[in-house]
Parts: sequence; structure tokens; C-alpha cells
Amino acid sequence: MIVRAHGKLNLSLDVLGRTAGGYHDLRMVMQSVEFGDDVQVDLRGDGQFTIDPGQSYLPADGRNLAVKAAMLFLDGTGLGADIRVAKRTPVCAGMGGGSADAAAVLRALNVLTGRHMPVYELCKLGLAVGSDVPFCVMDGTALAEGRGEKLTPLPTLPDCPIVICKPAFAISTPELFGRIDGRKSRLRPDTAGIVAALEAGDVPGVARRMYNVFEDVLDRRQGEIFSIKRALTDSGALGAAMTGSGSAVFGLFENAAAAQSAYEALSARYRECYLTRPCGPSDV
Repeated sequence: MIVRAHGKLNLSLDVLGRTAGGYHDLRMVMQSVEFGDDVQVDLRGDGQFTIDPGQSYLPADGRNLAVKAAMLFLDGTGLGADIRVAKRTPVCAGMGGGSADAAAVLRALNVLTGRHMPVYELCKLGLAVGSDVPFCVMDGTALAEGRGEKLTPLPTLPDCPIVICKPAFAISTPELFGRIDGRKSRLRPDTAGIVAALEAGDVPGVARRMYNVFEDVLDRRQGEIFSIKRALTDSGALGAAMTGSGSAVFGLFENAAAAQSAYEALSARYRECYLTRPCGPSDV
């Protein structure tokens, strides 16, 4: 079975503090997009697990989230799985690529084994693999709280062109969390306003409220993030933001021609650029 592992974007990302357990308390509006990896899963009867991760630098053993998900789902059954990933989602981009691959494996195995677990049970299983996996199991649009595992489905972002651009560097997630701890953010996303705009089907209303608090603690080297944001808005994007802990940046557009023009202009400067659209909840 082949399942699309949709990329995810953060329409907003807020860090509210730290929990007693040491985790960061997050509040985010997350959106899945059509662009992503294709994950092929084949059951095997000998209890063995293999993976072709699609890129030589990605782990091809139990460290890979897709393998972890398969082992967790099939634990105690005596079954195994062969997994092959057609890798498109950029790595270290804040787009949840590894989590989406794991979620795709869970959805595929749910069908292939005939278990047909409800989505909420798959999400619970996915949380044991990674904090973003439950959202990637569900797909669509959601308010994510806690570590990202407390999900409230929201109306899907209305269809609109989305341009994504990743500069040629990664950003350390622990480093960003370290910078934001104990620091009062100057700007915060209007999460409630984004939710209201989604409920009204108002793309411009969503776009002008997008913000990611990690943008407040980027260093000079990462100032290229802001250059990409300006390039997107100068090209007609209704709004632009960094997704997750970066380094990918995205812009929402109303006009398909403007989005195409922005995509072509950024593609001339950056290798990892993509033109996509939002997608709704998974039907697998």
C-alpha cells in the first residue's frame, strides 16, 4: 500500500512555558499540505523490518520513526514490514517529514492488517513515536496544545496556493527552545483570531495573523529567514511565516499567477522550493 505523508505547516506557534515534566507547553495551529513523501508499506510474515528511507543520510534501522511506528503497531503479531519512502519533504525544515512518514506507516498498517483502529487510537499510538505524529495521523487543520498531542480539529484552510522555501541550513530545535526559555516574547500569534478566520473561511484573515515565536530568537545567520519572508510578501503573499523550528518559510497566496511567479523567483536562488495547496483530514 502506498500512502501520502503530507507535509505540515505551522500557521501559528506559541511557547507558553514549561510543564512540571520538563516539556514545553505549546499552542499552535497546524495545517497539512498536499506536498509530501510517498510511503510504500508491505507486510511480511517473518517479523522482520526493513526501510529504504529515500536518502542515504537518513537512518535505515530502528532509529527511523517510520520503523518505530511499524514495530509499535505490529508488536506481538509476529508480522513485520518492508517500508520504502519516496522522499520529497525537506529534512530539518520544520515540516514534520519524519513524523509524517511514521503516521503514513500507521495508516497503511491499519488498513493492511484489517484492524481499522479509529483515528483517535492511531493518534494515541503515534504519540509514543513522536509529538507531531498524532497531527500527521489526523491531517487537515487543528489547534495543537501541550506537546502538540492535544488536538482540536478545525475547519480546513480554504484552498489557496502555498509557496514553501527552505534555505540551505538547518536550525537547532533545542537551541531555539533554550533561547526562548525565560524570555518574554515581544510578539505573539493571534491564535484565537486565526481560529476565527478559519471558521469564517477567511484566508487573508488567517494570513495576516500568522506568526511563529521562534522568529523572535533567530540569530543573524538565520536572518535569511526574514529575507525569504520579504521576498514572498513582495511577490504578493498575503502573509508569510517560518514553520516549526525552521528553517522552511511559507507564504499563503490568493492569486495563482503571483504564487507561480514567487515560486520561480525563489527557485532561482534556493534548491528546495515547492508550490502546493492545503489538504483536509486523511481518509486512510
